[in-house]
Amino acid sequence: MEFILNLQQDSETDKEFYDRAKALKAFDDTKAGVKGLVDAGIATIPQIFVMPPEDVSCEKSDDHSGCPQFKVPMVDLKNMEDDCVSRKKIVEEIRQACGTWGFFQVLNHGIPQDVMDEMIKGVRRFNEQQKEVKMEFYSRDKMKKVRFNSNFDLYKAKAANWRDTLMCVMAPNPPRPEEYPAACRDIMMQYSEQLKKLGHTLFQLISQALDLDPNQLEDMECAKGHVFYCHYYPACPESDRTLGHAKHTDPSFLTILLQDQIGGLQVLHQNHWIDIPPQRGALVINIGDLLQLISNDKFKSAEHRVLAKSTGPRVSAACFFTTNFQESDKLYGPIKELLTDETPPLYKETCVKDYIDSFHSAGLGGISTLAQLRFSQ
Repeated sequence: MEFILNLQQDSETDKEFYDRAKALKAFDDTKAGVKGLVDAGIATIPQIFVMPPEDVSCEKSDDHSGCPQFKVPMVDLKNMEDDCVSRKKIVEEIRQACGTWGFFQVLNHGIPQDVMDEMIKGVRRFNEQQKEVKMEFYSRDKMKKVRFNSNFDLYKAKAANWRDTLMCVMAPNPPRPEEYPAACRDIMMQYSEQLKKLGHTLFQLISQALDLDPNQLEDMECAKGHVFYCHYYPACPESDRTLGHAKHTDPSFLTILLQDQIGGLQVLHQNHWIDIPPQRGALVINIGDLLQLISNDKFKSAEHRVLAKSTGPRVSAACFFTTNFQESDKLYGPIKELLTDETPPLYKETCVKDYIDSFHSAGLGGISTLAQLRFSQ
């Protein structure tokens, strides 16, 4: 850590002394993540985290709170099972949200508040324990089912993001329970079971929103696997020079996000960065690239980002519904029932693992994997 702090000072006084590759390796070798920098008492962020001003800019983040068209849709799942009229209304709301925003929030989803609260606490416990314990999980092996690191694309991205991440495969072939970190093991397994149920519900509703059989997306194994990406965003001493998470889309079928009350999540909508303010009890749902592909662009995978904050830490737990940790050569392409002479397939077929490998190779800000699969018009 002392080395990277010294290198930071050198880079600020004379750019000729700044060796980015050396700085990245020095940071990675600490295995302490961004929190390690904060714990070391830095007052300015290292050069590896500095982003171009236009990437960090909030010029397109004007306050749109009074404009309904710039408010992320909220879908209340109450009475969904008991009332056909309510379910039809919910399906229509999801259809509109997925087709125009790619994002929505859900209330009355069935997951107890105390489970969600404990999940956030568990992620925070993991990140705030002794660094020696966390270091045991530090890895860049993409096939490890439990790993901790800072920035999956550290050596590819133009600038590092101000966050640390614990990744855990939860289904369908999870590691042994004792392989999960003790600080959050029990609550992750409990929360995972809750998300299986919610995932089942959401995929049925999204199938109906596509005018398909309610079980079609599940029959295609879109809900078969899920992975947790638990993010920890420490308070940043120069929050106007970097981002917690640079703009990106998710390489999943569907993402369910639990966020704490700090805020900072934004979605790009009609060329405006729109805040998705935390609401107690709500979960954020967003369409992933693979669902955009199989829906043939009927539903959108929207770009989103997380601002760095001078307060914090911000804690979130994203659940990606994906099957890239399973050995499978199953191909996914636009669903045939959605195709006509007027709406031909827009994408080539791909298997999930190849898609994820391409996403990781490009890194955040790289060439879109989804765009690479699109047929030229």
